[in-house]
Amino acid sequence: MVKISEHPALCDLHIHVGSSVAPHIMWSIAHQQGLRLPVKDYWEFVEMITINENNVKSLDDYIRILHEWTERIQSSPAAIERSIYEIIGKEFRSSHVTQIEVRFNPMKRNLQGQRDLDHIIHAAIRGLDRASLEYGVKAGLIFCMAREFEPEVNEIIVEKAIRYHNRGEVGIDVAGSESRTIELSDSLPFYVSLFERARAAGLGTTIHCGETKHTAAAGMDAVIQNLKPDRIGHGVQCHLSEDTMKRLVDTDTVLEICPTSNLHTRAVNSLGDFHEILGKLDKQGVRYTINTDGTYYCKTNLRREFAILQEAGILTPQRADQVRLEAFKASFLSS
Repeated sequence: MVKISEHPALCDLHIHVGSSVAPHIMWSIAHQQGLRLPVKDYWEFVEMITINENNVKSLDDYIRILHEWTERIQSSPAAIERSIYEIIGKEFRSSHVTQIEVRFNPMKRNLQGQRDLDHIIHAAIRGLDRASLEYGVKAGLIFCMAREFEPEVNEIIVEKAIRYHNRGEVGIDVAGSESRTIELSDSLPFYVSLFERARAAGLGTTIHCGETKHTAAAGMDAVIQNLKPDRIGHGVQCHLSEDTMKRLVDTDTVLEICPTSNLHTRAVNSLGDFHEILGKLDKQGVRYTINTDGTYYCKTNLRREFAILQEAGILTPQRADQVRLEAFKASFLSS
């Protein structure tokens, strides 16, 4: 049997804390914090916080579970420290992930101000440092703004990212339902300024966009031209527009593709559709990476993401290795 450590090293650029902690760890954290759960049986709890055909039929359903339970359970310094530590260790053990950027919204872990935001961030850094030391993994944090937050609240998140840049914080992101656009709204100039400030401070920039048809080409074009991110989270809808793909190439913007997640949220109808999507990206010369998004949420890991694409004949072994290396090149930890 070939040991995981003997497989080529992998790099995950798009993995959320809220959807990547094992259910048994989440169960333990919930009980340690004395949270009142709507279920008493562990297996019902697992069903509640992982994706299945009954509870997720769209991106909004996917996000709802995060908001209702996983983010709430992780809302304490001890919980976020343990969560980040567990994610990094598990991905190293299961997939030989030696470089990883873990993302989360610190303001969704402070119970709307009941917890101190800096304590949450310091705890996240402790979890990162401990896992990095124990497993020899190169790891960083990405702070996510929320589309549903007021701009001034998101500004605080960027300010914290800048403050902790030398403590393991490597980038900023914008996440949330694409039905709440910022790239096509009057608040866009405000976010242009935030992204410029982050870049000036040396942070990497990424944004969830083009995951659904809410923003599709128009939203991605606005993001590329105005926010100028280094990377785009998901971005699978870009294959519908040759102009958008050309803009991605011209600006050297890298996509963070998350196959299993996109299938669960119905952003992509079937695995076979990735033949067309990735085929178009390769033909146009768009840079992209393969990532997990939410490991336990989607019941996957990074090695499985590569495996399903190769087993379906979507990526050849040679192309898969090129994409594997692309993640290391695009990482904010490599700059």
